[in-house]
Amino acid sequence: MSDLGAKASDERVMPVNRTYYFEDLSIGQRFRSGTYAVETERIKAFAREFDPQPFHLDERAAAETIFRGLAASGWHTMAITMRLMVTGELRPANGILGLGVENLRWPKPVRPGDVLSVESEVIEIRPSTSRPGYGVVKVQHTTSNQHGDQVQVITSILLVERREPGTAQSG
Repeated sequence: MSDLGAKASDERVMPVNRTYYFEDLSIGQRFRSGTYAVETERIKAFAREFDPQPFHLDERAAAETIFRGLAASGWHTMAITMRLMVTGELRPANGILGLGVENLRWPKPVRPGDVLSVESEVIEIRPSTSRPGYGVVKVQHTTSNQHGDQVQVITSILLVERREPGTAQSG
């Protein structure tokens, strides 16, 4: 895996290796991940264990389906996305602690040889009403291939630790 550098012209992209508390986050902030190269055998291994359908397991069978070729399971794509998120620039102080997900979509299939990366954008922030030491942050994660095609879009709802419980949000 290699890190994708932030574009110099994008001032809202955050630096790597920083820990973020709730107060450090604001709507519109963007974070990037490194990359992950998808291999045929990894697609098939994941499918054998978790999603054993012909279009994930066999090139010939897959050629006769709507995918017109071998495609990674959407759940495999989600697992890769999670790995890229955890090792990417968005590093909440308490880890990526999810409360749920919304709007999961797979607009294009992931193919052998694709190189995936994730861009995450903060889209909503609010203090937690039930946990004063935390805030709730919605983040849209867009997973794209090497051509810039979106292969997955998901909104996650994260529980993010506050620097000091009960303080006003500064961002």
